[in-house]
Amino acid sequence: MNTCADIHVDDLAATPPAATRGWLSRKERPASATSTIALFGNFGSNNFGNEGSLLAMVEFLRRERPEARLFCICTDPSAIRDSLGMPAIPIRRSGRFGELSHKIVRTPLKVLGRVRNLAKAFRDIRRADVMIIPGTGILDDFGEPPHGMPLDILMWCFAARVSGTKVAFASIGAGPIGHPVSRWLMVSAAKLAHYRSYRDARSKEFMRNAGLDVENDAVYPDVVFKLPTPKPANSAESTSVSSRTGVLTVGLGVMKYDGWYGFAHDGGAVFDLYLDKLAQFVNHLLERGHRVKLLTGETTDMEAVDALLARLRVVAAGSASERVSTGLVSSLHDLMEEISETDIVIATRFHNIVCALKMEKPVISLGYSAKNDALLAEMGLDEYCQHVDTFDVEVLIAQFEKGIIETQKIKNAIRAGNLAFMEQLDLQDKRLLSEILS
Repeated sequence: MNTCADIHVDDLAATPPAATRGWLSRKERPASATSTIALFGNFGSNNFGNEGSLLAMVEFLRRERPEARLFCICTDPSAIRDSLGMPAIPIRRSGRFGELSHKIVRTPLKVLGRVRNLAKAFRDIRRADVMIIPGTGILDDFGEPPHGMPLDILMWCFAARVSGTKVAFASIGAGPIGHPVSRWLMVSAAKLAHYRSYRDARSKEFMRNAGLDVENDAVYPDVVFKLPTPKPANSAESTSVSSRTGVLTVGLGVMKYDGWYGFAHDGGAVFDLYLDKLAQFVNHLLERGHRVKLLTGETTDMEAVDALLARLRVVAAGSASERVSTGLVSSLHDLMEEISETDIVIATRFHNIVCALKMEKPVISLGYSAKNDALLAEMGLDEYCQHVDTFDVEVLIAQFEKGIIETQKIKNAIRAGNLAFMEQLDLQDKRLLSEILS
């Protein structure tokens, strides 16, 4: 039997010994041995949507395959060990080449680092029977250069395929992928999978246009829709109060948004324009007596919250800005509890939209990619979408007013859509069990 040291002591030192006991390579295990499942993705990055996607898959596997050993290949292994109590290893070894300023020295060392990362992937993935990429927009290059996640995905999928480990992409988002090198890397990774499903038809169509044969690929909703929904807090009471007084609590999901490539030179200007427009909209709400609850989807979004509050202290009249509150959240469950206290939600992040739908709230999207539009179109709410780069405040006000008038109609549509989503995800669970986890 291998010890924890055989799985790189530096990677798994914080993992309880019992959690790693019995980790043999797939070829070393007898035919009757318990299966080992790896979960790959940008997890432990303080993005609540990503963490929710991982949690949904872990809960499914622990329920349906309780005997299986799980481990995570992720961005921050310590965060996953603490939150889920499972072994976790980093996607890549951290390099310290930034201290070396001379390109002649730095470049070959970076190449050597990538070779070491590929070797590490081979050593670690051979222990797994299956590698699952659960949800998230894993096949887009939002904020990522080619040598970041695009290259990581290809290396791990290649290592898994060569090692005989099954690869499954489950309800993932795909596109856009702006950089041609990133596109080639990600499409090549997808070609290595034994199973692929997308969270919307647009993702599947994007991969088809990018050169992937998607004939046998399916479309199933985002896996986060499988997470339990918290019971609304005093929803009946708050509804009666808002209908009697006309004062609404508006959930506004803000994001640290710097443009598609956050490292671009004009990222600061994009961020400022986005917040200026949000401040104008919030001021409109405050002038009409409404309350505003600021929502986040990642810890970095607090920078946007602080910047928006600073603008409101300037533009809002008198003490109106005191009717703006911020909820402290650290998970999608917390986020849904905050949303339960709102009457309508306007948000940029995809999983803010997902959580609003799970809580059956009217929702307006200010999305940075087509994934938000595709999701609301599935619910019959495509008229409640704008793009974050170009949204018009007056149009947003009109969408808000119409959404309030049609609240009950929208809630009925969302409830029906949620039921359909659960049925579709149950079908995917059965496929995963029979085709990948059998």
